[in-house]
Amino acid sequence: MKTIIYTCPYVPAEWIAAHGLRASRLLLDHSESDSALARTEGICPFVRSFVGEVMKNTRAAGVVVTTVCDQIRRAFDIIVRKCSLPAFLMNVPSTWQNPESQKLYIDELKRLSRFLTGLGGKSPSNDKLAEIMLEYDAARASILAAREYLSARQFAEAIAALGRSVPDKTIESVTANEPIIGGVRLAMIGGPLMKQDFDLFDMIGQSGGRIVLDATETGERGLCASYDRRRLRGEPLMELADAYFDGIRDASRRPNSELYKWLRHELASRQVQGIIFRRYLWCDIWHAELRRLKDFSNLPVLDIDTAGDNDMERQRTADRIRAFLEMLQ
Repeated sequence: MKTIIYTCPYVPAEWIAAHGLRASRLLLDHSESDSALARTEGICPFVRSFVGEVMKNTRAAGVVVTTVCDQIRRAFDIIVRKCSLPAFLMNVPSTWQNPESQKLYIDELKRLSRFLTGLGGKSPSNDKLAEIMLEYDAARASILAAREYLSARQFAEAIAALGRSVPDKTIESVTANEPIIGGVRLAMIGGPLMKQDFDLFDMIGQSGGRIVLDATETGERGLCASYDRRRLRGEPLMELADAYFDGIRDASRRPNSELYKWLRHELASRQVQGIIFRRYLWCDIWHAELRRLKDFSNLPVLDIDTAGDNDMERQRTADRIRAFLEMLQ
């Protein structure tokens, strides 16, 4: 089965899978960050790693890139210029409060469909799309139901696995025993994590904390909304668009009021005591949210910026997390 790779949560895996192709959301590796670009000044480490992964990937049949930020948009230009892998640029509107924005998103899904069929996929029937959507919806529900029984790292890895594998395999990998309790209750908020960044969950746990809300792009915040099953059978594409375009809250939206509405509810319901704010250097979108988040939450916030992966930065991060949790305990 041909594989389509991507990183953005606004690319529906169900839409790719319904075309008979394998959807694989990349979990990036810091080691690829400098392999493809001659100059890296001012470029987000995540984008560097994404370009590096695409350049060396020999299994994929195509790659989908979105326009959610200027840096990832720039990555598309680099990929087209330097790589022979077929690439598709999906326009994701920043504004969302009018029907024209959602119509544009649906039109982009239809345009993506033509790209996928050109790579050997088959345009899906409504019944086929609905079937795939139900499978993914069940997998997401299974992961969310197990949240209190998994460590923060296990929960994050289960979400990441759903992006890289078929839903039935993801469900099999989720095991739940006794609820996990104890530790200072924390939220992690920010953009996408890379493979090595999952060590953050271990650092936090070793210092006496526990992430009860993973609001990173690769975490719970990046999951689409649950489907309305009454509507799904009749208008699956419309329901897919609603769940993704309206259901994923992100700092890139204009306005991004839905992100803060969601955060207000989740921070309160999970009794969060402090926030780990994780951002990449040169990520203007998330850097701009730091002051607003501090004022909005009225909670202690630890700002962790990163320019890449090295032992010195890792130790600095571990020390800052330890000091932050000592303050909260």
